Amino acid sequence: MTEQRVAIYVPSLHAGGAERMMVTLANAFAARGLTVDLVLANAQGPYLQDVSHAVRVVDLRSNRVLASLPGLVRYLRCERLQAMLSALNYANVIAIMARSLARVHLRLVVSERSTLSLSKPLLFRGRLMTWLMHWLYPRADKVLCVSQGVADDLAKAIGLSPEKISVVYNPVVSDELIEKSYAALDHAWFKPGEPPVILGVGRLTVEKDFASLLRAIAKVRTRRPVRLVILGEGDLRTTLEKLAQELGIASNVLMPGFVENPFPWMRNAALFVLSSRWEGLPGVLIEAMACGTPVVSTDCPSGPAEILENGRWGRLVPVGDADALAQAVEAALDDSSQPKIAVRANDFNVDRAAEAYLSFLGVIK
Repeated sequence: MTEQRVAIYVPSLHAGGAERMMVTLANAFAARGLTVDLVLANAQGPYLQDVSHAVRVVDLRSNRVLASLPGLVRYLRCERLQAMLSALNYANVIAIMARSLARVHLRLVVSERSTLSLSKPLLFRGRLMTWLMHWLYPRADKVLCVSQGVADDLAKAIGLSPEKISVVYNPVVSDELIEKSYAALDHAWFKPGEPPVILGVGRLTVEKDFASLLRAIAKVRTRRPVRLVILGEGDLRTTLEKLAQELGIASNVLMPGFVENPFPWMRNAALFVLSSRWEGLPGVLIEAMACGTPVVSTDCPSGPAEILENGRWGRLVPVGDADALAQAVEAALDDSSQPKIAVRANDFNVDRAAEAYLSFLGVIK
């Protein structure tokens, strides 16, 4: 039988949801007996340690994604691949260009993971990326989006034919995730008798809008004792710490930075809150649900309404509305009849996603 060899190309393995999902897929492909290369513009980032020994890491040693183009062309010419998957739009355009320059026959699938019209600012760089996507994405064999909202937005934003696009949900839930969620969490805030802990997870950036979450928790604390933990790191750390001070809740807010295993924090939290202004398909929301933790989310584009089936599995509130978020947090804390949300989370399991990706890559295992 001919060896089935696939590659996954991403910029690096720094701490982001897309990067983690690609490592998960690479490991899942290898577990099915495929020969898998994880091709990185620069082999750096905390998720490197999560790559299976069955996956070969190819380091193109480039400080920028654009600079990895010559190395990716050489790689494609030297290796006999059946298919390649890329993720993140700036890596996607490089992947499409590399296949054209390498003049090799392989199936190329690109993955779009965020709401383009919101995530790309109206600056030259953002307009240039949109133009490149408009020009290059039709040359991919398939464009996979992580939610229907992302797919609809992409088709409109770059004029891409809907026939070129399909939706495949992220590979989020696995036996390993559940196992990790039962690890011991030794922190005083989670001891019996302590106030309930509200949890947020994500990069400390504008789109995650942790400022609204801080304001909401400040409002809740005028009526009942609660604490807030935000896991993640980013450029807005100082701004958010200052806001917590101004709101008078700094002593009840913990921001420990990037945490290698966030799942025990999810399982032990009283409530998980997603406060984002926009998303693609928020994996952290699904992860919290898989841990059995009640959730509240903004109804942002795109993903939460699809995941929660328009409020069936958790409360949805308007984006940027701290009052509505505070009310939803209190209602969720008081609700003794939470649905068994782990059942819904299992719709986003790794096996289901891996099979779908392999199908679009033209590989069936």
